[in-house]
Amino acid sequence: MNTYKKSSSESIVREIKRRTRRKYSAEEKIRIVLEGLRGEQSITDLCRREGIHPGIYYKRSKVFLEAGKRQINGDTIREASSSEVKELRDENDELKMLVAEVVLRNRVLKKSCQDSEYASIDT
Repeated sequence: MNTYKKSSSESIVREIKRRTRRKYSAEEKIRIVLEGLRGEQSITDLCRREGIHPGIYYKRSKVFLEAGKRQINGDTIREASSSEVKELRDENDELKMLVAEVVLRNRVLKKSCQDSEYASIDT
């Protein structure tokens, strides 16, 4: 019975921690990383104040710096706007129609060539 209470209390504690875990917006993450990079206070104190583990801070700062490096190098992939997506879909549909027409013409020509070959054999 004692192990039941222990596992039950552990699951309750885990559930409370999960529910109280704070979700940070991108702006908050950037703010925290920039404060750490300024060096006005130690990373440990900053993390304690913000309620995050130092490992999370270092991971976020690494991601932040790598993203900046990619942006400077021009290696970033820009997301398409909805109007660009619509234009590309329309162009794709148009190209599919053109391919279908070419395939159909090709089949008709092959068929007519086959028919003319059979006609020349019969005569």
